[in-house]
Amino acid sequence: MAKKIPESTARPRERTFLVGVEIRGEEHLLTLHDSLTELTLLAETAGLQVVGKSTQHMVKPNVKTYIGSGKVDEIHMLAEEVKADVILFDNELSPRHLRELEIVFGDNVRILDRTALILDIFAQHANTNEGSLQVELAQYEYRLPRLTRAWTHLARQAGGGGGRSGKVGGVGLRGPGETQLEVDRREIRSRIKHLKEQLEKVRTHRQQYRNRRKKALTPVVALVGYTNAGKSTLINCLSKSDVYVADKLFATLDPTTRRVNMTDGHIALFTDTVGFIQKLPTTLVAAFRATLEEIAEADLLIHVIDITHPQAHEQSRAVYQTLADIEADHIPILTALNKIDSLTDPDHAREALADFPSAVAISALTGEGITDLLDKAHTYLYEDYIPIHISLPYQEGGLITLFHDQGQVERLEQISGGVEIQGRIPGRLLSYFHPFQKDKP
Repeated sequence: MAKKIPESTARPRERTFLVGVEIRGEEHLLTLHDSLTELTLLAETAGLQVVGKSTQHMVKPNVKTYIGSGKVDEIHMLAEEVKADVILFDNELSPRHLRELEIVFGDNVRILDRTALILDIFAQHANTNEGSLQVELAQYEYRLPRLTRAWTHLARQAGGGGGRSGKVGGVGLRGPGETQLEVDRREIRSRIKHLKEQLEKVRTHRQQYRNRRKKALTPVVALVGYTNAGKSTLINCLSKSDVYVADKLFATLDPTTRRVNMTDGHIALFTDTVGFIQKLPTTLVAAFRATLEEIAEADLLIHVIDITHPQAHEQSRAVYQTLADIEADHIPILTALNKIDSLTDPDHAREALADFPSAVAISALTGEGITDLLDKAHTYLYEDYIPIHISLPYQEGGLITLFHDQGQVERLEQISGGVEIQGRIPGRLLSYFHPFQKDKP
């Protein structure tokens, strides 16, 4: 039995007051109320205790403090009443907004926004060197324009790993006339450059791995979905493995690839990657480029949806939006409506199937519907032939041969420096030819 931590030594949870703002004309996937509900879950995942919340509808953000001056005073008073340690905004704050709000609320209250919170959660859950590098880069990219005197000597280190990045802005680095803030900025830029170099090595290694995989003609299926939709549970069910699973947001960050036995003895590689969320910070998308390319170069995507979630459709749209952002929206998608074992009314699953194209109702926990899911994936990868129109240079002789051997050539024309082919190929080979495709979707 786990030993209970004495109350006297347990780390107290920071008391957090939430602020949500709706700007007229801005479109978001979730309503203001639902977005704050999600922010509450994010806060709890980060170990914060939500003690209050406030909302405001505005025509446009206040230039200085994002929210109106009257709302600032109101929140200041409410936060004092509930003894809040943190004011957490559901919207991303500009550097100026952050500075002005820090002045208003003083040194005893921290000002955070949704982006900073998600970055902190990622830092807590990054368990590999690659994941740590990606999170640290995203944190520094976010923090650099927001440095103020409150960040002197980078007291709030990026990376979440107890100073993994080393001591930055230490004694002896300051040049003539430089402030500590200027030193910190210079050192952060240097650290960002180093992190990008390290991640470029990771990206090169991953690309080499993908090239070897392509030579072996092993299809790759990437699991995508909103955070906590059940992707890790699904990959465990498919591969009979033990990927870490927890009922919380962003439980796993690092990509996991497993061999899965398909129908007729075929093998496919299934990859589970970081979950998506609405308002996913752009710094994270950029930093996780090497990881997200695993999705962009997959042969098939399985979009896992928590069908029991009241905002399942909105979450689905957030996933499609993120796929477009990482240029992976051209890849065919098979939808898995997960957690049907938790539905009180089985008819709900059947009704939901009509709302999602190419959908299968499953329970990754009990295994219900998994055979149907694998059959559909196998049909796409090995049986369905996808129409395609490509222009291949002669240097890609291997792909020209592959098309002849595995596909169905309907028209071939010699052009300057290569050949133009129209025909059909198995779905598992589509990603090989995508760079040369004419009239890309």
